Amino acid sequence: MTIQVRLFAALRELAGASRVDGAGRNAGEVADGLAATYGERFAAIAAVSSFVVNGERAARDTPVAEGDEVAILPPVSGG
Repeated sequence: MTIQVRLFAALRELAGASRVDGAGRNAGEVADGLAATYGERFAAIAAVSSFVVNGERAARDTPVAEGDEVAILPPVSGG
């Protein structure tokens, strides 16, 4: 099952792409799978990130299915 994943900011830099393929039964599993590929720093940022599934705000336990799009949005710091 392939899920389209959009990455932003530091996550995009760590993955080297703004879009990657992921897999999982929910948004959190998709993020965890990518963390296994892209490393500890990716995992740490993804753990505190927000999720959007198919354009709707979502939680880590929001179910996903083949063809869905998951966006992972890292926390924003300003100053």
